[in-house]
Amino acid sequence: MSYYDTVYEIVKRIPRGKVATYGQIAAISGSPKASRAVGYALHFNPTPGVIPCHRVVNRNGGLAPAFAFGGIDAQRKLLTAEGVEVNADGTVDLDKYLARDLK
Repeated sequence: MSYYDTVYEIVKRIPRGKVATYGQIAAISGSPKASRAVGYALHFNPTPGVIPCHRVVNRNGGLAPAFAFGGIDAQRKLLTAEGVEVNADGTVDLDKYLARDLK
């Protein structure tokens, strides 16, 4: 299995209405310093409807300014449709929405 495949399998475990961070996914994948590689993998997500990359945010809960599948507004809409509140500054409250049991 490639590193990208590992990332995709972890992202598939993020429950609807929750988010995970790039660093969190990198750590779970066994490469804790690979958060940029996680972002790169998600940019090439082969099946966006199956692999919910919109549920991945930065370490501050920030949405991706260059969300690969429609920009920040698309990511905001997808998260909001799942019940995740996105603040006016484009962040999500990680205390409230972070998925904690993805292992």
